[in-house]
Order: sequence, then C-alpha cells, then structure tokens
Amino acid sequence: MSDDLFLKIIDREVPADIVRENDRVLAIRDINPQAPTHVLVIPKTRYRDAGELAAADPALLAELIGTAREIAEAEGIAESGYRMLFNTGADAGQTIFHVHLHLLGGEQLGALAGG
Repeated sequence: MSDDLFLKIIDREVPADIVRENDRVLAIRDINPQAPTHVLVIPKTRYRDAGELAAADPALLAELIGTAREIAEAEGIAESGYRMLFNTGADAGQTIFHVHLHLLGGEQLGALAGG
C-alpha cells in the first residue's frame, strides 16, 4: 500500500467526495475547505509538484486547469470568479507531495500579493 493519500483515494482505499473523474484526472472536495467551493484536481499519475508535472507532461497540466474551469462552471462560480492554486514545496504550504490544483470560489477571496 502506498503512503500517498491521493493514490489511496484514486485506488478507492480511502473514501472521498468525488466531483469529477476521467482516466487521467480525479477531482474531490477538500475535507478542510477554505471557501464554499474548494475542490482538489489531482492527476492520477504521481508527480511531486507543479514544476515536475509541467516538465514531464504539459498536456496533463493543461488538463488539470481545464478540468478546474469545467468544475467552476458546474459549481456556478465561473462568472463571479475563482482561484486556481498550486502549492509547491513545504515553504508554500504543500503537505501532500503529489501535485494537486486547489480550485477555490463561491465568495470574495482575499487578495494575493501582487494581485
């Protein structure tokens, strides 16, 4: 058994609230949401972080972003706005070292530096 939580979810060893799935991507609701809509979009192939994914499979990176856009539309937040976020490395807050995109929206989100 893997120690990668997302691989355990993909393999259905750990339950999750699945929002969308295809052969390359799984999207689940975050168990500790930071906004009314907080979905994690995860590639089924493990890459440590967004940089590693971008170097190895740019098409899969684009698929994560496209999937997030589709979910934003389905969740009714596409028009009002949403945030897509990758945490890369411990200093950025990454705690699971299997790349995943955070889709956040459904309320006014705080500004980021450089906005």
